[in-house]
Amino acid sequence: MLFKKYCLGFVVSMIGLLPVHAQNAASNFPSKLIKIIVPYPPGGTADLLPRMIAEKLPALLGQSVIVENRAGGGGNIGAEFVARANPDGYTLLATPPHLLTINHLIYKLSFDPGALSPVSIIASYPNVLLASPTLPAKNIRDFIALAQARPQQLNFASQGNGTSTHLTAELFKSMAKVNLVHVPYKGTAPAIADLTGGHVDVMFDNLITAMPLVKGGRLTLLGVGSTTRVDAFPDVPAIAEILPGFLSETWMGIVAPAGTPAAVVQKLSEAIAKVTQDPEFKRRMAELYATPIGNTPVQMSDIIKKDTERWSKVIYAAQIKAD
Repeated sequence: MLFKKYCLGFVVSMIGLLPVHAQNAASNFPSKLIKIIVPYPPGGTADLLPRMIAEKLPALLGQSVIVENRAGGGGNIGAEFVARANPDGYTLLATPPHLLTINHLIYKLSFDPGALSPVSIIASYPNVLLASPTLPAKNIRDFIALAQARPQQLNFASQGNGTSTHLTAELFKSMAKVNLVHVPYKGTAPAIADLTGGHVDVMFDNLITAMPLVKGGRLTLLGVGSTTRVDAFPDVPAIAEILPGFLSETWMGIVAPAGTPAAVVQKLSEAIAKVTQDPEFKRRMAELYATPIGNTPVQMSDIIKKDTERWSKVIYAAQIKAD
């Protein structure tokens, strides 16, 4: 009987200590190297922005921060790796919106992206409508008129079925009341190659990727997906000027495994926010025509929710399914 009472008392005392242990873990965080998983190959925007953050975080956190690429499965392999990692803040995921807002609506995943803990959004940048240099239309109004006059005769490229570029084009189609033919590719590179070569007519992609090709005259910029025009191209309208309510922006954020202590998430979020306000970081963002964000976990969660609601309507209306 005494043994049972002792065991019960020991269990109760240990339960009472759990919050203290959690608090100690958070107060001592970080005590070792932090790893940011990028679920795509090296190079490109999805790899660039996390590396820029990783450069600055050690000075704020007092520990090394490295970036590790785990590509494959359209980003789902790296995302699953983080979802199954220890929820201690030492393994994080750098993610564009579609891994958290779109993929679970289209694919059967072996993890729940909605359970990942939002930390902070690093930066946002608009998606833009790009045209082949051979397309007669040179602005957004002329393109809509041309597409309405030639239903199913013009096409649009995408990075693949169900990708953000595909969904953005479907949103554009429904709002502009045009009928374009979808030509899916396996990734950005082959789609852009055929667009610059005149084999497809238009494509949505993010401005950071498109900038060199537009400036080099290899692609025509018809419109931007942000709510306002971008300073680099003051004569190019926001698509929302012609189609009120249109919005398509890409962002790069950081999330942690589900169950990561709130205090750890908060410490990481505050550090990222400080990086986004660093003058050098802001200068580099300006060069990319990206907007530094550095928001809170709650604010990031709200953006994820709104993006999910917006794109789920497009998915269901266009009846988009996995290949």
